[in-house]
Amino acid sequence: MAEPSFLDRIEQLPGAVALRAASYDLLGLSPGDTVVDVGCGAGHAVADLAAAHLKTIGVDPDPDAIAVARSRTADAMFHVARSDDLPLEDASVDGYRAARLFHLLDDPRPTLAEAWRVLRPGGRIVLVGQDYGFLLLDGTDQDLTDVVLLGLESRTPAPRAARSYRDLLLDQGFREPEVAVHNEIVTDYAQLATQLESAAAAAVEKALITQQDAADWLADQADRGRRDRFLAVLPVLLVAATR
Repeated sequence: MAEPSFLDRIEQLPGAVALRAASYDLLGLSPGDTVVDVGCGAGHAVADLAAAHLKTIGVDPDPDAIAVARSRTADAMFHVARSDDLPLEDASVDGYRAARLFHLLDDPRPTLAEAWRVLRPGGRIVLVGQDYGFLLLDGTDQDLTDVVLLGLESRTPAPRAARSYRDLLLDQGFREPEVAVHNEIVTDYAQLATQLESAAAAAVEKALITQQDAADWLADQADRGRRDRFLAVLPVLLVAATR
């Protein structure tokens, strides 16, 4: 297999492993049940679920990601497909999981309608996502830091989608929603350096700050990292409900 990507390395961190485990607990499935992971990416969750003796299906629109996922887990089924057009029969799965998906959608309703369609009555859905409006990042100039984080939000169609998961599930007809929060605390600047650079570039692109502001801010964050003063808190929402 090729050298692990940035996302592969992130998925192997203890916090990411714990987050995936929390989502599996909320699914509440038993060996032999069928589960679909929508937006499965490189298939880390698919591998975990298949190892738990579940009949696992991974779906992603990116054929390259599916190729990596398939190479990781031979005991699963994979489809290259969109989240709003799943190649699955009605009422054919016991569990539906989607992580880091809804912030990429302009309209979540067709995807949720598909989730409802493929789940059996009594089946469980779990949505996992980071609400970019909740990110906490320390900075010497906190006002500038907050503006840079607005730049990060601008990179996706629905950066605050996670706060609406509960409403969306109830509107679709799901019942008994449960909400949990997983907090990832990062004190290693290098772990988030790429995202910080992307956030600063986006803030400049959106004319929220100048190029000099971005350079000064990134230099400050790097300096905080060298002095063991870097701190980011990344809350992730997990919302589960029953069909």
